[in-house]
Amino acid sequence: MSNIRSLVQQIGGELVTWRRHLHQNPELSFEEAQTAQFVYDTLSTFPGLELSRPTKTSVLARLKGAQPGPTLAIRADMDALPITEENDFEFISNTPGKMHACGHDGHTAMLLGTAKILSQLAVQIHGEIRFIFQHAEELFPGGAQEMVNAGVMEGVDAVIGIHLWSPLEVGKIAVRSGPFMAAPDTFYITIRGKGGHAAMPHTTVDPVVIAAQVVTNLQHIVSRNIDPLDPIVLSVTQFHAGTAHNVIPETVELNGTVRSFKPELRTEVPRLMEQIVKGVTEAHGATYEFRYEQGYRPVINDEAVTQRVRDALVEVFGEEVVIEGEPHMGGEDFSAYQSVTPGTFFNVGAGNVAKGIVYPHHHPKFTIDEDALPIGVEAFVSIALKTLG
Repeated sequence: MSNIRSLVQQIGGELVTWRRHLHQNPELSFEEAQTAQFVYDTLSTFPGLELSRPTKTSVLARLKGAQPGPTLAIRADMDALPITEENDFEFISNTPGKMHACGHDGHTAMLLGTAKILSQLAVQIHGEIRFIFQHAEELFPGGAQEMVNAGVMEGVDAVIGIHLWSPLEVGKIAVRSGPFMAAPDTFYITIRGKGGHAAMPHTTVDPVVIAAQVVTNLQHIVSRNIDPLDPIVLSVTQFHAGTAHNVIPETVELNGTVRSFKPELRTEVPRLMEQIVKGVTEAHGATYEFRYEQGYRPVINDEAVTQRVRDALVEVFGEEVVIEGEPHMGGEDFSAYQSVTPGTFFNVGAGNVAKGIVYPHHHPKFTIDEDALPIGVEAFVSIALKTLG
């Protein structure tokens, strides 16, 4: 394994260069044409890879080992977010309104580095490795399901992925079996009242006041209708109403998200939500429209695959580095791969308080500690060789 670390150290400069190039040239979900081309062109310089384009903005590289064996898939996502960057380092986004604010630039760079190293070690591999460079993780219905539909998982025995994680200090790796990331669902509520002059509210049916009651009462679902031991989040994140200070509007629009792990909650919660919306609006003479959309499945890490990954990481990095991960309510379409084959998704620390790298994911000042990049590559390479060696 010391040889692996040496190989990773040799490409350390390339990892940073790739990541910074991607960071400067972000592309949104389903628009990653230049990103995918950059990945394809870079991969084409590595020996022994079979390259293909499963979708218009994704890339698949296949590496067949010297001996037969199982197939391992390794995934990285490539899309950016619609955020205007507020960092001041020299490689900030060249495109206002678009930014790599979640670490996908680092994910792509790490998988490129992993492919470069493993392509030199094909003689040691018993089986096949598939490097999945996926588009559109950030935007439902997501790129992962499109990749599955395109056949990239056919014949795959296990799949792994890394998310660089800014709340975790660089140098730590968090691994967990079982529920790891939640199912992110979305809801849309329109409340229709009767508008009028703000000085004469008695002549109106005020949808703003009604909507405020709806927001308050929706919080009772988590606090009073769901078992306190079941993790769930219900957040109203948008409240749109009115055009003038002296006009009571006709309608209010509420949007938000529900995060959960249990499949039955994804059925029960929207039923409870509509019951509340219906009761509050009818009580005040208003009407409503309610729409609930299920997003990605929850990320549930396979116990056996997770144990093999943990064992490989502990062997390389030590038990003080590989810690037990905590489940969190973020969503990830990596779950689409897990729906067809066993897999595990884990976090590599990318935060650094001493360097001021403390901003959360999806923040305009988000960045990663680039010291995490070689850790991720060494993790991927070690797991691949442990699995297929």
